[in-house]
Amino acid sequence: MGKVKIKRKSTLIDMTAMSDVTVLLLTFFMLTSTFLQKEPATVITPSSVSEVKVPTANLVTILVSGAGVVDGKRDASVEGKIFISVAGDVDSTFSSENVREAVLIEAVTNYNKLHKNNQIELTNAQVKAFSKLNMFGLKFSELPKFLEMEVAEQDEVMKHLDNPIVGIPIDDNRDMNKPNEFQIWMRAIYNVAEANKDLGNEAFASALRRSGEGIAVKADKDTPYSTIHNVLDNLQTLKLNKFSLMTALKTEQD
Repeated sequence: MGKVKIKRKSTLIDMTAMSDVTVLLLTFFMLTSTFLQKEPATVITPSSVSEVKVPTANLVTILVSGAGVVDGKRDASVEGKIFISVAGDVDSTFSSENVREAVLIEAVTNYNKLHKNNQIELTNAQVKAFSKLNMFGLKFSELPKFLEMEVAEQDEVMKHLDNPIVGIPIDDNRDMNKPNEFQIWMRAIYNVAEANKDLGNEAFASALRRSGEGIAVKADKDTPYSTIHNVLDNLQTLKLNKFSLMTALKTEQD
């Protein structure tokens, strides 16, 4: 009796459809994802049970640097450096870049009024360069030189938190006739938000004054309250009494 020959079937699998689905999924995630923006200082925020998400538009983020680590020991010399990020609306008229340009012009104008013997001037190109910055934190006097640098050079400067020019100067000043540099920036942001309200975008001004969703303070969980208090006290001096503290959601281990 002869062997029964089994007909061989092709093992080739057509992957065309799967490739199409993969590309579609990849495109979807790329278009809908919010990419993590680089920040001058890395902080580990404290844990909480709050599930309220920080908005991505019409938001001012105030980053307070934590202590560094030198030879395995905590180094508080770079703690308390202040950086600010400004995000506008999704609308092109009130986009983040447009809002940042307006904030810079307003802030520099106010700074020059208060420092008539030490004024700074910025070119249109420098203003445009500032509008691209996700987060900034320098003395006003250093801005022209910094904005002339290439992005890689700017990143290199901001990496060194021990550099005295890095970080927005802040103190416990309560005299609004002589505001410190942090207060100048925050007042400029508020003025721009109010100006945008007159142009049809009430969301930014409302977030800053009414809901408290427009200002988020981000600091390391090990940063002493006395350091954070300086920022909060400055905000209250500016009558910006509603703000949020950024936290990480608690896990079961916490």
